[in-house]
Amino acid sequence: MNVQEVEDYYGLSVCQRQALVVERGQGVWVWDQDGRQILDFTSGWGVTCLGHSHPVMVSTIAEQSVKVMQNPNSGFTYSPARAALMQELAKVLPEGLSKMWFANSGAEANDAALKLARKVTGRQAIVSIGGAFHGRTLATLSASGGSANAARYLPRLPDHRFAEINNSEELEQLIDGSVAAVIVELVQGEGGVRSLTADYINTLQQKCKQHGCLLIVDEVQTGFCRTGHFFACDRFALTPDMMTLGKGIAGGLPFAALVMRPGVAARVQLGDHGGTYCGNPLVSAVAAAVVKYLREEQVSRRVATLSERALADLKRLKQQYPDLIQEVRGEGLLLALQLTASMDVWAFSEQCLDQGLLVTPTRNGVVRLIPSLLITADEWQQGVGLLELALGNLWAQGQWASMRSA
Repeated sequence: MNVQEVEDYYGLSVCQRQALVVERGQGVWVWDQDGRQILDFTSGWGVTCLGHSHPVMVSTIAEQSVKVMQNPNSGFTYSPARAALMQELAKVLPEGLSKMWFANSGAEANDAALKLARKVTGRQAIVSIGGAFHGRTLATLSASGGSANAARYLPRLPDHRFAEINNSEELEQLIDGSVAAVIVELVQGEGGVRSLTADYINTLQQKCKQHGCLLIVDEVQTGFCRTGHFFACDRFALTPDMMTLGKGIAGGLPFAALVMRPGVAARVQLGDHGGTYCGNPLVSAVAAAVVKYLREEQVSRRVATLSERALADLKRLKQQYPDLIQEVRGEGLLLALQLTASMDVWAFSEQCLDQGLLVTPTRNGVVRLIPSLLITADEWQQGVGLLELALGNLWAQGQWASMRSA
């Protein structure tokens, strides 16, 4: 059997796949088994923030792997690599967030945040935003409003409330003294790259403060320069009570973090949480190197600069193909094309792959574009050219007229 046949035979089918076997990657490019070169506008859903096989990561893995990869007794012992990561994060985190716990995925970090919020407040209700996605554990699915994935596992865990995005009046009605925490993405990823407004965030802060609720900001996808700020919180000078981090934190290796205010951390007791691989030295060392690189190279600035050009290019494509693209959204290099109702996201993504471009098809007719933060202007322009070819082919073939919304 070939690679695809082996995975299809032995693997649990939990997602739709593209017929692509990735052999290797370098920078913004990947190559299949036949040596075909493909431009990656997915970054593994945002994790390979420095691109594939970045030298900083490769050298750090080699150096740390010959020292120690997992501490004896895991978190019961101390680690120089973990300490170095904590010091690096302390340099970039919003002021007031200084206590940290490390996890293996964003869902795991969000699950821990929700669990600990209920523990330290003694309350049960959780408020989240319609269209949000916080992970695939039972707790995080229960907090993922409007997610088709959550609907597969009804009933939700009890005491979950959902506010319409950017509807401040409804938000005010939902937050009261029974709420343990409100969890939000400042820019929704799976929800279609939709941003919260400044007014909505102000209302959120005021109501949480009024009722003593914890504010949890999910920066799993938006953190580490993705939106043109080191964290999306920075745009609003916002310091939540808890913040969750993941994806780009270790440049492609499984890692995440939950950070919080010292006052919240003081109410967490021994035994309230833990994990075997959490903060393991190997990935801690890589994460420290990635965070240091992003900070020293001022990557958020180059992302903000390129974002202006990227959005202008995508809006030009919308003007060129108004029957195919309904809207362009995004911040930094977290971008989206909202396709028209006549378009199918999978047909579009397959056409992009035919042209040599990988994109991320999601629900509700949205295609996400999440390239490496280090993509050059020329590489971006190559990607735009491939998008234009894909759109032009669909238009010329007349396929769009008979397509249905995904």
